[in-house]
Amino acid sequence: MADELAKKRISEFIAPLRVTPGSKVTLAKDFDPGYKADFVKKNDGLELLQRGVELMTEYQERLAAQDTYGVLVVIQALDAAGKDGTIRHVMSGVNPQGVFVRSFKVPSAEEINHDYLWRYTKALPGRGEIAIFNRSHYEEVLVVRVHPENLARQRLPKEARGRNVWKRRYRDINDWERHLADNGFRIVKLLLNLSSEEQRVRFLRRIDLPDHNWKFSSADARERTYWPAYQKAFSEMLSETSTEWAPWYVIPADHKWFARICASTVIVNALIEIDPHYPRVAPEARKALQETKVELEAEAPEGAAPDPFAAEVAAKKAAKKAAKKAPKKAPKKAAKNSEKASRKAARAGTKVEIEATAEKEGAR
Repeated sequence: MADELAKKRISEFIAPLRVTPGSKVTLAKDFDPGYKADFVKKNDGLELLQRGVELMTEYQERLAAQDTYGVLVVIQALDAAGKDGTIRHVMSGVNPQGVFVRSFKVPSAEEINHDYLWRYTKALPGRGEIAIFNRSHYEEVLVVRVHPENLARQRLPKEARGRNVWKRRYRDINDWERHLADNGFRIVKLLLNLSSEEQRVRFLRRIDLPDHNWKFSSADARERTYWPAYQKAFSEMLSETSTEWAPWYVIPADHKWFARICASTVIVNALIEIDPHYPRVAPEARKALQETKVELEAEAPEGAAPDPFAAEVAAKKAAKKAAKKAPKKAPKKAAKNSEKASRKAARAGTKVEIEATAEKEGAR
């Protein structure tokens, strides 16, 4: 498991991205879509992302084995912000049996015939699973708000419409997410924050490069004309629905490589905080395992090691025993030097933190 210093470094790295619950947000002023930490270089991006994937893989295996908690990752963004690429790169190393992605398009006739949260509830993860919503229930206070005709199609009774409809939906969503959190489901909410200019450039790229033409539709360009309305809707959404149990993280999306590192780190941080463990085997079951072990060792062919993993297990036990014997308190001077070194390492950034954690996880 991640040590306390690594946890602290990861927490510090994502702190500027977190929307403080209860704060009033103006997206364009409070979060820079072009932000990238000075201590993280693009050349290190692939390596850092890989470290994050390795950590996520380890924690996802524990999450599935423990079968107690579930994780819902919500990704919202405007067109061309990189939702699909972020999902593909960040989740590249996890076990597909324990992770699934759900994209929400225009509601079907059956979905329209239910309350607006119904189709999202059906797609929630089970315990031990990670679900990724590519667009989500927040479409109901974003697209539906920017395009009121969508609200009319939902055939709501008169008393469910009106000026307070968005306030009620914020309340509904917060209560729904609180219910999920109280029942062991961690919600990780990521808004990929793209600038208007970067979106323009990416649209042109899709038009100019033949192998990217399929990504572009004229509807994307039309939706761009609603930019101010979307910025207002995003700002209010962040202000009203970033809660202690499900805070929003605004991911600067103008630099894809940095956005992917940020998204990976936020998800890893959530898994670290859950801190899932492999289940402990009961004494009776352990005894049965040892009996089976003896039988399997006896079946080893001539020249083969009875148990090829015995040396590795013994080495891990020895390392654990040595760690327990190590002095827990260093002299004052050594402690002071260690503190200085820690601060220096923290300034060095995410590379140090993720590598340190990944190495510790590998050792275990």
